[in-house]
Amino acid sequence: MTYEQRLRDYEYKKRKLIREFSIQVKGNKRISLGKSTSNLFRHRKNSKSTLNVRNFNKVILVDRKNKIVEAEGMTTYEELVKQTLKYGYTPTVVPELKSITLGGAVTGVGIESSSFKYGLVHETVTEIEVLLGNGSTVLCTPTNEHKDLFFGFPNSYGTLGYALKLKVKIISVKKYVKLTHLKFDNVKKYVKKLQEVCQKKELFDFIDGTIFSKHELYITLGQYTDKALKVSNYKYMNIYYLSIKEKHTDYLTISDYIWRWDADWFWCSKHFGAQNKVLRLLLGKWMLTSKVYWKIRAWNNRYRLAEKLRGVQNVESVIQDVEIPIEHSEEFITFFHKEIGITPIWVCPVQNYNKKVEFELYKMDSSKLYLNFGFWEVIKTTHEDGYYNKRIETKVKELKGKKSLYSTSFYTKKEFWSLYNQKKYDLLKTKYDRNHVFRDLYEKCVTRK
Repeated sequence: MTYEQRLRDYEYKKRKLIREFSIQVKGNKRISLGKSTSNLFRHRKNSKSTLNVRNFNKVILVDRKNKIVEAEGMTTYEELVKQTLKYGYTPTVVPELKSITLGGAVTGVGIESSSFKYGLVHETVTEIEVLLGNGSTVLCTPTNEHKDLFFGFPNSYGTLGYALKLKVKIISVKKYVKLTHLKFDNVKKYVKKLQEVCQKKELFDFIDGTIFSKHELYITLGQYTDKALKVSNYKYMNIYYLSIKEKHTDYLTISDYIWRWDADWFWCSKHFGAQNKVLRLLLGKWMLTSKVYWKIRAWNNRYRLAEKLRGVQNVESVIQDVEIPIEHSEEFITFFHKEIGITPIWVCPVQNYNKKVEFELYKMDSSKLYLNFGFWEVIKTTHEDGYYNKRIETKVKELKGKKSLYSTSFYTKKEFWSLYNQKKYDLLKTKYDRNHVFRDLYEKCVTRK
């Protein structure tokens, strides 16, 4: 299929969607997305009116001349990487799970181990076509009449409109990635080394870290290479995060590096028995993917069978990603080990790519390096609902950090809007969704209704 044909197919689907949207809006119903995959970890009653966008999942063009990939909003990164790798490219920042969609990563603040160099996913976007609450679509770029929506779209989580089509920067890659795992037994030295290596952008292509305990911390440095001494494989019987402890140097194909976390959903596969060698041998080729884990988890959220089988009554899901300025990161790690106690922890350095650009709903200090800390666990508790999450939210605020809103939040409305730029959000909401066809950001990310 030619580019023109793919574009015509997209325009046809868009017209059909707008007709469906208009019919639903006339019923004065709140609209939400009907989609095949999700990486949100907050739970509420589903809207009765869902807009089917499942078929907006195609790559339209890999433009090697301008180093851009043009794709529909529900395109998964698995498909996006598959198509760009055919030409020796990948998106500039590729979130770590195959099931994450392009539109979701832009509106929901995606990150990965190239973020120390290129920033967050939305910093790699050059154009977004957005479906608005009045049923029209607008094309947003950094310089056109809708630039306010372009810079306000990240962290809006579909409350200002839905991304139907996007253009994203791509970079050329090599066949392999060489990994070097550096071990530390001291938090202070660990943070200092992370700051040091992140300043050497010309030497490294990827940087992230894994904290197993306060005395066992690793930095993983990734470098493109055309040759590999011995290539490892973590798609089946071997488990990537355990290899970090075992190997100082490792080699992966570029594709296997990108999806190194997907087979075990970082380390959360343990909750599904997928790290059991027998189960892995029998079912591994089917179940070792984030898409399957998500379906199992969604099913369990409905019936709570895992907790019932384990005899656990009172639990709290502590599933968050937070960005902490580098100068406060040692304090956060110390607090987290003492007060929360979850391990492992994923660490991903990030800093703004363009120091002159500001994204209104997720402002970060462009002069600073941040460390993203990701932690995902269900823990027993005797406290009230949200006890541990609230402690983390308070600490993040105290340390002038940011919390990603893909998971459950416990902020009061006043606290929330003091952190997420209510003034600018209200202006955008009034301009682009005056009739509140979509939930507002607080309703979407905090309330359970």
